[in-house]
Amino acid sequence: MSNPFEHRQSSLSGPGRDYVPVSPDDASDLAKVAVSLFVETGGAVTFVTVSGATRTVTVPDFSWVVCGASRVMATGTTASGIHAITI
Repeated sequence: MSNPFEHRQSSLSGPGRDYVPVSPDDASDLAKVAVSLFVETGGAVTFVTVSGATRTVTVPDFSWVVCGASRVMATGTTASGIHAITI
């Protein structure tokens, strides 16, 4: 099978390389920093930005959080079906 990503440089302006399910955790960072988060079931999402700030946003079903995130917190997060988009 041909792989169109084989020789592509990772870029913030291009598509993500992976779509990783997230288990919110107050003590552990994501395995890779997410360039954005996708939320299947809406609610509050509390996360740590790549600049180190903790933010909470409320989103509807099937929404994007378009901000780099290093951690998704369990405390304060009521949304579910969260996925990290990584490059």
